[in-house]
Amino acid sequence: MISISEAGKRLIVHYKSTVPYHLKVIDAFLLYVAFTAAIQFVYALLVGTFPFNAFLAGFFSCMGVFVLTVCLRMQMNPHNQNPLNRWQKFNPARAFAEWLFCNLILHIAVINFIG
Repeated sequence: MISISEAGKRLIVHYKSTVPYHLKVIDAFLLYVAFTAAIQFVYALLVGTFPFNAFLAGFFSCMGVFVLTVCLRMQMNPHNQNPLNRWQKFNPARAFAEWLFCNLILHIAVINFIG
């Protein structure tokens, strides 16, 4: 039986050797967005949520970007492509354009929510 630290080391080595660079960049951005949401949540717990709309807008913005970026990562992952499915055409430029458009709509809603 392997220890937790050994399993973690194997996971990191396997991740570094098999995941393409563009997916690593997306993963780093996902960590940044999740960390930003966590900081906002801890700040709201410690200081308070006086402008509650501002807290909700910031937190929902982080979570929305996280969800949209996970969807982008799923579309960009070459292991998720099925060549037998004719409806699933892989186009990274289109996936990125859809991600940008959805982020634009998300942030328009967030700005509208702030008031």
